[in-house]
Amino acid sequence: MTLADINRLPKTFTGARWTWAGQRWLSPLVLVLLWQLGAEIGWIPARILAAPSAVALTFWSMLVSGQLGTNLLVSFVRVMAGLAIGVAVGTTLALISGLSRLGETVVDAPVQMLRTLPVLALAPLFIVWFGIGETPKVGLIALSAVFPVYLNLFNGIRGIDVRLIEAARSFGLKGGALIWHVVLPGAMPSFLLGLRFALAVSWLVLVVAEEINASSGLGYLIMDARDFMRTDIIVVCLVIYALLGLGADTLVRGIEAKALAWRPAFLNK
Repeated sequence: MTLADINRLPKTFTGARWTWAGQRWLSPLVLVLLWQLGAEIGWIPARILAAPSAVALTFWSMLVSGQLGTNLLVSFVRVMAGLAIGVAVGTTLALISGLSRLGETVVDAPVQMLRTLPVLALAPLFIVWFGIGETPKVGLIALSAVFPVYLNLFNGIRGIDVRLIEAARSFGLKGGALIWHVVLPGAMPSFLLGLRFALAVSWLVLVVAEEINASSGLGYLIMDARDFMRTDIIVVCLVIYALLGLGADTLVRGIEAKALAWRPAFLNK
């Protein structure tokens, strides 16, 4: 078999796919091994960064004791509550602004002004307004989720091909039917992209939000571990954050594959 024959082999060949997947995991595995080696020979002190073996033992002990599961559930509920509020508000504002010139005049300027404010800097103001309970935590997450959804959905609505609108009108669609059957499906890819950004930002803001007089949650575990210089617990929580972010992104990608199955890009997969 010549080199040209090899190049003509299908890219979906099982062995090739397995090799590609293995190569993707090779460099992270090497980094973990170097990390463990550096910890064992003393190059990386435990007070700077715990060894992977210590992190694994800490993860197991926190999982068995229920400490990790309980705090993870608290953080998850906070993120989902804030995300639901943020997505609802961002979607509503984007529809008002994207479907009407008057709505854009009224809504877009204030949203753009608020978007430039650092959300985390608003934490003291939220404490003054809402106290130190759950409300400011959920409120900060919700506020951070509004802007990615608004910006992407607004651009998606305004980016719909005018010829598509004209074709729909020629078939008698107008008003709410036009919005429901043409505008919203056309803007769905942009909405899902905004949702992916909103999920990522929500988990980032959660860490700071849980510093507001929190007695539970992943952010609380990190702050408590910092006081006792428990780098193993900090790394465990960071890994959990990374896995949650990856899982959330994978979930939205799955929704995207189902919701946008009519698009040529997905039909060819």
